[in-house]
Amino acid sequence: MSAAVQSKFIHCDCDCFYAAIEIRDDPALRGLPVAVGGDENRRGVISTCNYEARRFGVHSAMATATARRLCRDLIVIPPNFEKYKLASQQIQLIYKDYTDLIEPLSLDEAFLDVTHSTVLQGSGQLIAQDIRRRVRETIGITLSAGIAPNKLLAKIASDWNKPDGQFVITPAQVPAFIRKLPVKKIHGVGKVTARKMQLMSIDTCADLQSYSKQQLLEHFGSFGERLYKLCRGEDDRPIARDQEPRSISVETTFVTDLITVEQCLAVLPGLLAELQRRLGNRKVGNAINKQFIKLKFNNFISTTVEQVAPAPELAGYIELCRTGFERGGLPVRLLGLGVRLRQRGNLTQLELPLQP
Repeated sequence: MSAAVQSKFIHCDCDCFYAAIEIRDDPALRGLPVAVGGDENRRGVISTCNYEARRFGVHSAMATATARRLCRDLIVIPPNFEKYKLASQQIQLIYKDYTDLIEPLSLDEAFLDVTHSTVLQGSGQLIAQDIRRRVRETIGITLSAGIAPNKLLAKIASDWNKPDGQFVITPAQVPAFIRKLPVKKIHGVGKVTARKMQLMSIDTCADLQSYSKQQLLEHFGSFGERLYKLCRGEDDRPIARDQEPRSISVETTFVTDLITVEQCLAVLPGLLAELQRRLGNRKVGNAINKQFIKLKFNNFISTTVEQVAPAPELAGYIELCRTGFERGGLPVRLLGLGVRLRQRGNLTQLELPLQP
């Protein structure tokens, strides 16, 4: 019998994508601390920033007002998503010259399965180099890449030599590489799980490997079984080309907090109209099975309430809003509403961002 073909994945991740596009279009910004985000006077947040800004501690999801306190000379540019989408589409066309097995994760990153690609002798390293060269020359921005036997390791590798670099993990290197890897780098390990691991003195994947599958199930529930594989560098997820969103939603952050539930209810019709417009554009039909509402209070703690529903209805959102408001009992700084969609088949699906 012939030996099984070794899988080859590339994870491509544009460096500081939104900021890089803005700097490309205005070279005078080069070398200066630049961020793309919302107006600080309207409680905006940073979407992304370049490395010059990161040196001051600025990062994505940070309030713009906080970012400006950290970096007085920070240049904040309002986002232009149409421009970013165009650049993303151009990059996707480059990917297609190497493989049809492409899984976009967002506008600025994607997985490529080049296992059976014949371009550049099928070398993952050479393909990644060529993609990076073409993106630099034709799009005018830089891209980092990770090459590895599976998606888990390729995504980790793409972050290893950022910005404008690439890193390869060969099958032979996997056991030694993964043992030294901090557990916080594992896909799916969030802040809560990482904190629990820290209390258990689990810092690296080698520490995690010392636990049996049963022990991991006892400590981490159903995620324990997946952790058992991931801490050994095992990941059998294929490329998911035909992805559908799990939810569609809209939200708004208010200039002034909403103090009462009545004030919250008053903004629901406008949000619902925007949601229905998005749903109409996507033609989701009867794929809806739940509607939900999200409230973020002035202490930055969020709550989400949902209920089964075949379509988004104002009466349902009013009920959910009252329930959510009672949970916090504080002024509301952000309110969003949306719908959950049925999963069709066994497709891997991605959550849409709450804002475009």
